[in-house]
Amino acid sequence: MTLADYTKEFSYNLRLAYPIILGMLGHTVVGIVDNVMVGKLGPTELAAVSLANSFVFIAMSLGVGFSTAITPLAAEADGEQNIEKGRSVFHHGLYLCTFLGFFLFALVFFAKELLVFMGQPEHVVTLAKPYLDVVALSLIPLIVFQGYKQFADGMSETKYAMWATILANVVHVFLNYVFIYGIWIFPELGMLGAAVGTLVSRFIMLGYIHYKMKKNIKFHPFFEGFSIKKIEKAINLKIIRLGGPSSMQMFFEVALFTAAVWLSGRLGIANQAANQIALSLASFTFMFAMGLSVAATIRVGNQKGLGDYKKMKIVAFSIFLLAILLEVFFALFFVLFHKQMPTWFVDMGNLKELTANTEVVTIASQLLLVAAVFQISDGIQAVVLGALRGLQDAKVPMYITFVAYWIIGFPISIYLGFYTSLKAVGIWIGLLAGLTAAALFLYIRFVRLTKQLIVEKTLK
Repeated sequence: MTLADYTKEFSYNLRLAYPIILGMLGHTVVGIVDNVMVGKLGPTELAAVSLANSFVFIAMSLGVGFSTAITPLAAEADGEQNIEKGRSVFHHGLYLCTFLGFFLFALVFFAKELLVFMGQPEHVVTLAKPYLDVVALSLIPLIVFQGYKQFADGMSETKYAMWATILANVVHVFLNYVFIYGIWIFPELGMLGAAVGTLVSRFIMLGYIHYKMKKNIKFHPFFEGFSIKKIEKAINLKIIRLGGPSSMQMFFEVALFTAAVWLSGRLGIANQAANQIALSLASFTFMFAMGLSVAATIRVGNQKGLGDYKKMKIVAFSIFLLAILLEVFFALFFVLFHKQMPTWFVDMGNLKELTANTEVVTIASQLLLVAAVFQISDGIQAVVLGALRGLQDAKVPMYITFVAYWIIGFPISIYLGFYTSLKAVGIWIGLLAGLTAAALFLYIRFVRLTKQLIVEKTLK
């Protein structure tokens, strides 16, 4: 194969991926807006939001990761032009996502008492609890939304989630502004106002995507005949067998980054606030890779349905190459502006907090240099994992991600963070090690599987 065979796929990949990227950026922007607006209140409030969101992100990773099982199944049904199969995937996927949304809300709501035992600053824990209660409730509409989104993505209709997320962010920014600072007739709720904004905006997001999909004639056959009585155990188990390992893959990665939040908190408020700033910025650029990852799932799933494995390999490698190019660009951007970007999140004009804010900015700028390096590893593991989902290969990648993040990455984070002078930077070097290991092992897995499929088809 020549380079041109891969680059000619870039145009279609980007057309498919850009609405997904914008939609995922919208989810990240929710967190960034909270961090920027709450950060103006002070580093303690920012640390509290970071701590509370760490719980929510773990639950979100399980829900979002599980919902990704819907996309390859929908894409395969679309490739086969099998409406009945697609309808079944849609109905069972929504049913499972709704149940999971309520379960995750209850899990976070009752698990918040664990905050007391995590060695975090007492004042930070006190501020985090009421914020966490409200944001946990927003998991219900978010996970149900994912059921709609993943199905639409699998049918190559990727713009609905994009517009839903854009609308939600407009509402979110407005509500944050009026509730955090108490503008006009609205009460001044401080950081709790950011939680209210998140909750309301996610319900609006869910309502919008339901309305738009039901209005589109293409989706009419899939909305027909929904009944709890028609939910079948066998199909639920099929989705769970794919969604369970997928949710654990995402959980292992998100939990590693969440552990970085908790470890940073044990080093002090400044380290935790700096970690949150760097994590917000790294998460923003990572959404580009995540968008390409979903595109890889869709396109590989389509080719699997068609049985064209040689084309599937070309499509997948074209997305891998595109992800590498994008992440190299972001890495250079982080290196060039690592000192300027953290200042967006704190009020350097606040003389009372100037010393604390200066320390936060200094630590965050160092973390961004590490983030610049792991942009590339993170991007590769994301898109390769997406391609493996398209093959409906989930169990082995689950084991790979566990070993990479928790056997390799986490111990390095602990050692460098607590037993060397690197502190927060050392924690992030551990993240880099885990991501690099995951990227390498997942890539090897995909190459072996595609080679095996091509050989088997040739022998037939």
